[in-house]
Amino acid sequence: MYKVYFITFGCKVNHYETECMKSLFRGSGYEIVEEMTEADAIVINSCTVTSSGDSRALAALRKARSAMPQAVIALTGCYPQANREEAADLPEADIIAGTKNRAHIAELVGGCLENRSRVVELSDYSSDDVFEPLKCTRFDSNTRAFVKIQDGCNQFCSYCMIPFARGRCRSKPVEVLREEVQAIAAGGVKEIVLSGINLAFYGREWGLDLADAAEICAETAGIERIRLGSLESEMMSEELLMRLKAMPQFCPQFHLSLQSGCERTLKAMNRKYTAAEYLALTERIRSIFPDCSFTTDVMVGFPQETDEDHAESVRFIEKVGFSKVHVFRYSRRKGTRADKMDGQIPESVKTVRWQEMTAAADETREKYLSSLVGKTVSVLFERENSTEFHRGYAPDYTQIKISRKNPEKSLRNQIISVIIEEYGHDFCLGRAVDDIY
Repeated sequence: MYKVYFITFGCKVNHYETECMKSLFRGSGYEIVEEMTEADAIVINSCTVTSSGDSRALAALRKARSAMPQAVIALTGCYPQANREEAADLPEADIIAGTKNRAHIAELVGGCLENRSRVVELSDYSSDDVFEPLKCTRFDSNTRAFVKIQDGCNQFCSYCMIPFARGRCRSKPVEVLREEVQAIAAGGVKEIVLSGINLAFYGREWGLDLADAAEICAETAGIERIRLGSLESEMMSEELLMRLKAMPQFCPQFHLSLQSGCERTLKAMNRKYTAAEYLALTERIRSIFPDCSFTTDVMVGFPQETDEDHAESVRFIEKVGFSKVHVFRYSRRKGTRADKMDGQIPESVKTVRWQEMTAAADETREKYLSSLVGKTVSVLFERENSTEFHRGYAPDYTQIKISRKNPEKSLRNQIISVIIEEYGHDFCLGRAVDDIY
């Protein structure tokens, strides 16, 4: 039996796709191993959102080749798809495959293990591409499952390579999704997280929308929670929000992609909304979901961003009151419009702005966590922190810990009501309502 080891970079979609590839290898008789030194083959699933993502993937490739000179190494994912010529010339990889046709990855690795022939399988996306036939019913965690239902992007933000790495928007067929979710529920998973590259575009080619996918999950016996991945604010219609509200399983945590709170910068980024429209949406969502939370991503140091532009973005973060913000520096990407813009910001300035934005984000997070003290929330417990705590997540995706009074008792995959008593930097502490745990 051949053994295969996986290295994954990037977003939740990438991690889902790795789980799908693991399923393909298991189905072909491979053993998935947790130590690279045990592997006959190594699969590296790469990310290309930032230049540092490229660097990490390439460093992992070189390290794997140095450590395992006899292993078959496959490089797949967004980096080789977006950088086909560069990737095809990488001597450390035996197999180069992008984000297309990964349903055949186990066959490619098997062929290379048998005859050691190098394979480069990279092709352009076209307008008639369909959703990649990958699905997964087994996850490393049996409490929450990420399910990719959408791929590709039509937005062409001026800084982004993803349309080149993922192609145009396309959706997982409804019946395929239904079958996958039923199999996941049969495995005991209670929470489904719907994910995609541009998730809110789900089903548009068939006259459907994201609520249709969520309703399939809600109709599936055993699924007690439904959560959404990253969303584009301009796609969040009133009808969609009201249909989500009607689902008792829906977790009102909204990860609304922002990038900047400055009107001028948003326009330069080719984002499809204004800061005012984004703010109005958060206010409308709060009126429908009083206990909701907002998380987001914010970029600093975009070309031509002035000190005042940056300050405007910081003020916007404070105004919305996000529960969590991922702050990152702008990264130049060859082939994008932003890479050709004048007024590139020095790295030293990006670092200062990152520090300032992170400080503002930390303040809004602390304010949000403090507002939860005294509230009762339902918590899906996922693991124990040694013998000290049970740990899980509330519907708003706040991490909750309760004392583990009985070291022999596990609360894994149980949903329990918890009274929040205090908060820390990145979590809240509480006690079970019935206080028997």
